[in-house]
Amino acid sequence: MGQVINLAVVLSLSLCFCLLPDTASAQLKRNYYANICPNVENIVRGAVAKKFSQTFVTVPATIRLFFHDCVVQGCDASVIITSSGGNTAEKDHPDNLSLAGDGFDTVIKAKEAVDAVPSCRNKVSCADILAMATRDAIALAGGPSYAVELGRLDGLSSTAASVNGKLPQPFFNLNQLNSLFAAHGLNQADMIALSAAHTVGFSHCSKFANRINNFSRQNPVDPTLNRAYASQLQQMCPRNVDPRIAINMDPNTPTKFDNVYYQNLQQGKGLFTSDQVLFTDQRSKPTVNAWATNSQAFQQAFVTAITKLGRVGVKTGKNGNIRRNCAAFN
Repeated sequence: MGQVINLAVVLSLSLCFCLLPDTASAQLKRNYYANICPNVENIVRGAVAKKFSQTFVTVPATIRLFFHDCVVQGCDASVIITSSGGNTAEKDHPDNLSLAGDGFDTVIKAKEAVDAVPSCRNKVSCADILAMATRDAIALAGGPSYAVELGRLDGLSSTAASVNGKLPQPFFNLNQLNSLFAAHGLNQADMIALSAAHTVGFSHCSKFANRINNFSRQNPVDPTLNRAYASQLQQMCPRNVDPRIAINMDPNTPTKFDNVYYQNLQQGKGLFTSDQVLFTDQRSKPTVNAWATNSQAFQQAFVTAITKLGRVGVKTGKNGNIRRNCAAFN
């Protein structure tokens, strides 16, 4: 009888453990490939550096790809899958159409470089390659380098429908931003830190046109927008502008991953409403002010936040595999 009770307790504890939300992320670890593909980080770093030498777009494109991947179905490279056979994949959802092709190409080229080593072939997931490539892209632009936790598998599904309501929008207020990030275990500080990815990259005019043309009947231009900056944006993005026109997110240091993003917010130069609200809302303003003057504090907070982001929805066991081709299921 005692043995039966003990077995029941063990099974009960096992079941509880399986239901813990962070079980999968607990399996991530640094140097995961030490005995599988020991040189993988150098291989990926080299591939990213080569791509970076061809175009700076590599940096913002790869960072955005990682974020858009993780917040939809978890960090499982499902955003890289190409639509086929009647299935519209994540990358073809309207919210993902602005993802630059250079991000996808960076991962694919890095995967090719890894698989060119016989002992590494088909041993490293696309999800892990994307996580490493993101770190390397950030470092190449002058941002912090950090140890990446590895051990993710690639996801087994990718549908456009799964993207609905998962990504932050340019018009979001602080409550909406906090709610979206909290759904993934990320707090307000994490959200503010990750928002600084907008210190590099660009946006199409349509994403902020309402702030410079039709904000309200009383104020055609958003009053939280720096007037001189608004005038510059109006010149670069006139009405009926070519939709392919893109504007730097950071008007001051657009090719450097730095804390100038927060200094811009202090000056009313946040491109999106969702950027500027971090300064205009009194709940987040102190953090913006702190990181605007302390680059080291910002970098530490960013590393913490992107590490937490990398743990979201990790696939392990039967819930994933290692794709031979990052853009297609095995």
